[in-house]
Amino acid sequence: MTNGAPAIATFGLGKRYTGSDKYAVKNLNLDIMPGEIYGFLGPNGAGKTTTIRLLMNFIQPTEGHALMMGKNVVSDSVQIKKDVGYLSGEVALYPKMTGSQFLKYMASLQPPKKPNYVSQLAKLFQADLRPKIGTLSKGNRQKIALIQALMHQPDILILDEPTGGLDPLMQEIFFELVRETAKRKTTVFISSHNLNEVQKICSRVGFIRAGKLIAEQKISDLANTALQTYDIAFVDLAPIGELNKITGVKAKLNTPHHATVRVRGDLKRLFMALARYDVRSIDRRETSLEEEFLRFYKGGKL
Repeated sequence: MTNGAPAIATFGLGKRYTGSDKYAVKNLNLDIMPGEIYGFLGPNGAGKTTTIRLLMNFIQPTEGHALMMGKNVVSDSVQIKKDVGYLSGEVALYPKMTGSQFLKYMASLQPPKKPNYVSQLAKLFQADLRPKIGTLSKGNRQKIALIQALMHQPDILILDEPTGGLDPLMQEIFFELVRETAKRKTTVFISSHNLNEVQKICSRVGFIRAGKLIAEQKISDLANTALQTYDIAFVDLAPIGELNKITGVKAKLNTPHHATVRVRGDLKRLFMALARYDVRSIDRRETSLEEEFLRFYKGGKL
């Protein structure tokens, strides 16, 4: 891969299935750099999994092409897969194997760079590798699938809904592991329908709707432009009329002395107005990036 070149790049990538005039993915153009953690967001049926299947060469594109590490994902597929860790959105492992047997089998196909890394990952995820996989819960099967994707320390990780079935503690462990992995210049492509999840680890996100990439944005920019909500209690009557005159502000009266104020963008005008009144308290609600996610899908733009 040329220095400074994208780790993953797509050029007008499209997929239309035989017998259908509808595209599952249409004119997709991505540039994802080495060491970047990129979130690929959309509801079920938006085209996320189809995109991943195209990148992994499980299906062939109808139009356009894709490169990973500078190699064509179709013609150089075998060579590429040596340096890619993959997690399917629908984990299907060998049910009659134990976790240990399965990981040893996978290691024989794609040897880990560090002999003890599998056991380190198993300890980190608190994964019991002794039972047969078919007897395990969804969460414990997910742990084994994640270990399989991570254990050879690939240059690129492609993860489809990676936290499915994991409890909150295991999710946090996974997030931290992904951050550490990216520090080694591993590129991480995470497909998800949960914006609050990917905001914890991704530096940039792409929004896909009906097979088309409708927007890309840095997580930091998305948080800064998100709608912010404040619950404000006033000593005297809440000046609801004055608050609603402020550009970008929408205020709602809850009680005569209490208002909920929603503001997008610069907060300066709001706080200059509040300075003229006796304010008892201001409580800021957690920014709902899920609402921003829905806004993309309603309007298709910022």
